[in-house]
Amino acid sequence: MKARFEELDWQRTPLGEISLRRRYDPAAAAEVYEVRLGDEYLMSSLFTVAEKALATLALDTVDRDPVRVLVGGLGLGYTAHTALADARVADLTVVEAAEPVLGWHRRELLPETRGLAGDPRCRLVHDDFFRLVRDEPESRYDAILLDIDHTPRHVLHPSHAAFYTVQGVRQLSRHLTDGGVFALWSDDPPDAAFEDALGQVFATTWAHVVAFANPVTGGESSNTVYVATGSTGSSPPQEA
Repeated sequence: MKARFEELDWQRTPLGEISLRRRYDPAAAAEVYEVRLGDEYLMSSLFTVAEKALATLALDTVDRDPVRVLVGGLGLGYTAHTALADARVADLTVVEAAEPVLGWHRRELLPETRGLAGDPRCRLVHDDFFRLVRDEPESRYDAILLDIDHTPRHVLHPSHAAFYTVQGVRQLSRHLTDGGVFALWSDDPPDAAFEDALGQVFATTWAHVVAFANPVTGGESSNTVYVATGSTGSSPPQEA
């Protein structure tokens, strides 16, 4: 018989103490995997619709084959796992600042995204995504998918805040191929200030509100996925 609650890993990181927990949720009638950073909940396997939509909404705008993808933030792996389900994705790099998170996937502790670390198309990198897009040579990708902070205003570390400005978004745009797409997950409704920053850098931007059932409240919750591309004359993909 499986334990009702189990802490699978706990380690100190530069951002704080990070832990991976598994528990049985009676409302969902399922095992749930959760990540905490200190006292903050970062993510839960109960709520993955928008994390998957981050990949599909972005890749739906990419009209080429093969596709090269950069993911900022590994977490439970749903965004990267969904991107790899697209047969066009030939190369996927995931940048994660918390080394323990990389270890969870290499040890295959997460059943729904198992196999991610062993996929020959996938490379897991321990580094600071924001430093890479700011300082590193201009490696180019057809899609850049970002899910690190809670929202553009609620960041995990003060140093991240500069990214969500016009200058920060412009630095990221240097790493996109012509017609490439940038997409960002956020826990909040669309933010007009961040939409404005995107609009000053990209020709076309959309803020998709992705709704999903919430078994905890018995109602509906939603996240936002921002999608931005330099391509003109395109129409937004269908909502998730």
